[in-house]
Amino acid sequence: MGKIDETDRRILRILQRRGRISNADLAQEANVSSSACHRRVQRLEAEGIIRDYVALLDPRHLDRRATVFVEVTLASQADDILAAFEKAVRKLPDVLECHLMAGKADYILKVVAADTEHFAEVHRQLVRLPGVQTMQSSFAMRTVFKTTALPV
Repeated sequence: MGKIDETDRRILRILQRRGRISNADLAQEANVSSSACHRRVQRLEAEGIIRDYVALLDPRHLDRRATVFVEVTLASQADDILAAFEKAVRKLPDVLECHLMAGKADYILKVVAADTEHFAEVHRQLVRLPGVQTMQSSFAMRTVFKTTALPV
């Protein structure tokens, strides 16, 4: 993997804010020629630094107004139990994130739901996942700030 210089960092910061920016506009904003900008972006993609381009959706417009963080403790941390849980949780579309944790809970999940009734349905699915022993759910009251941008 090549070294990331300040020009690469500028390009990455711009792309994290505006992923659909044209190469010409990106080059101008990053203060580099269009051809050099294109080569740099291709290299950043090839090296896996730029992993993908996505559309960020507003959950409120898709009837997903509730964000719930669920702490999951498994009955065992045996490799087969962890693997079975991780495979099963990936299949639940309302689970946006799943993190293996060090600490009290084994996993923390970020779940989106339309309302408490919808979350109750999701909860019933979660409790049936392999190895689940206990769950603790916390409803977000308000999102103070949220970003997908990494510091570069």
